[in-house]
Amino acid sequence: MILVTGGAGYIGSHCALRLIEEGRDIVIFDSLELGHAETVETLRSASRGSKVEFVKGDLKNRDDIASVFSDYDIDAVVHFAAYSQVAESMRDPEKYYYNNVYGTLNLLSAMRDAHVDRIVFSSTAATYGEPEYCPIDENHPQRPINPYGNSKLTVERIMDDYDSAYGIRSVRLRYFNVVGADGRIGEWHVPETHLVPNVLKSVLSPGGVFSIFGTDYDTRDGTCVRDYIDIHDLIEAHILALGYLEGGGRTDYFNLGTNDGSTVREVFSECEAVVGSKIPVKECARRPGDPAMLIANNTKARDVLGWVPKHTLNDSVGSAWDWERKLSDQ
Repeated sequence: MILVTGGAGYIGSHCALRLIEEGRDIVIFDSLELGHAETVETLRSASRGSKVEFVKGDLKNRDDIASVFSDYDIDAVVHFAAYSQVAESMRDPEKYYYNNVYGTLNLLSAMRDAHVDRIVFSSTAATYGEPEYCPIDENHPQRPINPYGNSKLTVERIMDDYDSAYGIRSVRLRYFNVVGADGRIGEWHVPETHLVPNVLKSVLSPGGVFSIFGTDYDTRDGTCVRDYIDIHDLIEAHILALGYLEGGGRTDYFNLGTNDGSTVREVFSECEAVVGSKIPVKECARRPGDPAMLIANNTKARDVLGWVPKHTLNDSVGSAWDWERKLSDQ
């Protein structure tokens, strides 16, 4: 069976769904602090004969995660369970180190005790910090500028040590900006902090005016450029990474992005095109620390994993819009 930690959350649930559709037996481990019980039920209903088990637990509790490995025959782990809000990590770093680092140590300890030696880890481009060049490849220095990025980089380094000492092999996938939805499940944060879902929510609950911070960057339209990756492409990389480890692949790390980027104005334009109406926008001064451009170089993932992103920004916004309309009816 495949253990999916954080499998009731946004990205974890999409990975769980893909594994289910491939006929894999899975165990979803989630505290439901940020995930949703409704999502677990949706995943169970998608099963076509594969087993879909759910364990409510917290990685900060060693007994919670140890019991999963004693109760189920786990072959590999895909690890999504983490806090991920940069601003919150600045206000409360202890929360992030305790959950993201200590929780992962408990997971790795349980894996070691159960002789499970494969894990795919949800890492982040935040481990790189301020870009020294762009597109960013895996050789770029890792100098995080916030506790969230620090917590993820700490886990990456721990995983190197666990490979060297205990033979637990890992693939770390460093995401850029994820967008999109399956339709049955999607992005469901309370409160929501990400650009695309908030823009789309404003159409369903009129009155919001969205701010563009900085219109004088050295980019094609003066606004920041970010690399948006579709959720379906992102999950395809996890499936390939899992297969890579199952085939004997060594510990490694990969950027997940499109080798391209979209400006903030372009994102708003795509949202307006999908919903068919204008969205109020206010232009503001730059925010401190916002780099002009963050784009992934994904050559390594293409060459080693055979991963090729296929979806456009329009695809991603369209699927996100379908999900937001469904969510508003619940």
